[in-house]
Amino acid sequence: MAGFRAGILWPLLPLSLSLTTLLVLSGCGEVAAPIRRNQRDDVAPVRTSPPVRPAADPALLAFRVIAQQPGWPGSRPVVAPRRRSIPCERVKCVALTFDDGPFDYTGRLLDMLAEHHAKATFFVVGQMVNPFTQVQLRRMVSEGHELGNHSWDHPSLPSLSSEALLTQLERTQAAVRNATGVTMRLMRPPYGATDGKVADATRRADLAQILWDVDTLDWRDKDSGVIARRAADAKPGSVVLMHDIHKTTVEAVPNLLRDLAAKGYTFVTVSELYGDKKLAAGGKYAGEAAEQEKKRP
Repeated sequence: MAGFRAGILWPLLPLSLSLTTLLVLSGCGEVAAPIRRNQRDDVAPVRTSPPVRPAADPALLAFRVIAQQPGWPGSRPVVAPRRRSIPCERVKCVALTFDDGPFDYTGRLLDMLAEHHAKATFFVVGQMVNPFTQVQLRRMVSEGHELGNHSWDHPSLPSLSSEALLTQLERTQAAVRNATGVTMRLMRPPYGATDGKVADATRRADLAQILWDVDTLDWRDKDSGVIARRAADAKPGSVVLMHDIHKTTVEAVPNLLRDLAAKGYTFVTVSELYGDKKLAAGGKYAGEAAEQEKKRP
């Protein structure tokens, strides 16, 4: 490795390497067995044991050095665009939301959203934040997407003690804030499971609870056509639930964007959907379409 300069290693890494592969190579993570799935939600495989430490290959050591240098993407401040002011009371708006990432497919998903000038909200699992996925998180912020809290490791929050529940939220807040500089104001309880104890913890953490009114069931039906058709059931003001940990979900996105755009929809973040309405910490929201449905006699 004589004459090797660490500064040229990063551009030479194969672009085809997945995030999971890079995590293993760098010693930042390992592939874990998939966690058992719940009927109402899903979760990506996350590391549950200490990371594997590979042999001290000079190139890998250099890679770890690069990740700590000022030139590494994660070390630069994120510049977020100003939040758009979209009159969703007059415009057909829909909020696409993606849970459980970032994961291997998230970068491709961001490319698709950018191509269609669509904004989305990503509910992040804190344990998925690492030196590689933080690049994706920072890209989300810089491209005008919204970040939300989806707990640290995806437990059913009502089953936890009040202290453990608050820790789940605060650890994820800290991980995302350290990676992006963003303090999240929204959260989504894993499995949509919430109760008075969860409401109290989210109130203390200054987070509003965001549920959904359109469930694509993408964790169950791994068919991009089915997922796109279910998303097309959205109404003005809907919040659509998806997961960016599934390849078939990401493959469904171009079609669902085209189908909904053809119906005149604008793709907004959750906060843009609610506009000037204040989302109360601890409050529970499932989209404006659901709110309108409740008001019907």
